[in-house]
This record gives sequence, structure tokens and C-alpha cells, in this order.
Amino acid sequence: MQATVYGLAASHPTRAAELMLEYKGIEHKRRDLLNVLHRPMLRAMGFPGKSVPAVKLEGHKVQTTRALARELDRLVPEPPLFPADADRRTAVEAAEKWGDEQLQPIPRRLSWAALKRDGSGLRSFMDGPIMGIPAGLAAKTATPFVYGSVRLNKATDDNVRVDLISLPGMLDQVDDLIANGVIGGERPNAADFQIFTSVRLLMCFDDLRAELDGRPAAVKAQQLVPYYPGRVPPVFPAEWLLSAPAAA
Repeated sequence: MQATVYGLAASHPTRAAELMLEYKGIEHKRRDLLNVLHRPMLRAMGFPGKSVPAVKLEGHKVQTTRALARELDRLVPEPPLFPADADRRTAVEAAEKWGDEQLQPIPRRLSWAALKRDGSGLRSFMDGPIMGIPAGLAAKTATPFVYGSVRLNKATDDNVRVDLISLPGMLDQVDDLIANGVIGGERPNAADFQIFTSVRLLMCFDDLRAELDGRPAAVKAQQLVPYYPGRVPPVFPAEWLLSAPAAA
């Protein structure tokens, strides 16, 4: 069995899809698309939705990490991405939904807002060509796509400030899920891949180190996702940040 993953450079949902395929032992190729233009490109390829990851698997097309997790368990039951016990599965599905709908948008908005302010870290997020364009060239010509992605993801100053205010509480919730055994166990589940890839992207921000360092969320994210490309230098105004050490 083989798969092709269509994604975006440094996309945390795309990385989640890759990790789930690896967990299931499924070989895959990754093809990164151009931000903003990926929506019409996916439609042109026959995908019904407009988001990544978009995966070609076993002759059909699957989009979103949550749909992919269920399809992978159907095709390759072992190792499972969802517990067999009904109550535990309910808890994992609730955590997965929260990670998708509440947590996942935050690192995405922060990323585009940061790159708009300082594009020096953009090249570090590109660990391969984008539609055949070498990463160095893609980074040099990315300004219109950065601004388009800021608009597409509503990465306004007001929204980013709200994200930074809410982030400690979000990370507390991740820590609680770990403490309660919903995620972060010996064997990862669908919620692990959903949540820890988001945390791992947040760990690329120098501005967020003080908030993340030492948290169970960061420790578990590092274990599940040892490598994540990219580094975002300090970029947000001091008054936006989570703590005085993060602003330093």
C-alpha cells in the first residue's frame, strides 16, 4: 500500500498525516503545494474540499486528518488509532475534535502573522521543493503568498493577540489530557497526532519558549515529533507576549 500526501510546507496537519501513515507502516510521498493557490489546485486534482492534508490512498481521495485517521483504521486495523473501549474512544475523539477545531488554528495564524512581520525564518520551514520549485527560490518569491495566507487565515493583529492570550489555557488543557491518560500514552492515538503536531509547531517560536519549556505538552510533542523544520525569531511586540521572559 502506498499513499501520496498533498500538503503545505511546515503544515502541522500535513505532518500529522505523514506521522499517521508512518505509524501504520504505509509508504508515502509528499508533494507540497503553493499556499493560497492550493485550494483551486486541489479542486483541479479532483479533491472535494479545499484543505490539506489531501491524500491519495488505495485508489481514492481523503481529506483532513480526522477523516484520514478513520480511513487508516479501516484499511490497516493494527496498530489502532482509536481505542477499542467505547468510553476511551469517546474521550480520544473529543480530544481530537478539540485539537482540530480549537488548537490547530492558533499556530497557523501565529505563523503567518510572524512571517508577515519578519520573513527571515521563512526558508527554514521549507525542507523540500514546492511544486518542483527549489526551496531557496520559493522563499525569495513568497511575499505575495505570505500576505495572501495572512488574509486567508484571518491572521490580524487583533486575532493574534487573542490567540496569545488564550494559548496558556490551551496548553494547560493539553497537559490535563496527558495527566488523564487521554493522550501521551505508550501508544499514540489519533488525538496525539492531532494535538502534538500543533504544539510542535508552536515550539518553533522563540517568543513562546518561556511558556512551553518544561511543560508535559512540549515534552510529549518532542517525543512524537522529534524533527520539525523552521524557526521563528522574536517578532511579536512585548506587550502581546505571554510573560516577561518570553518577551526578552
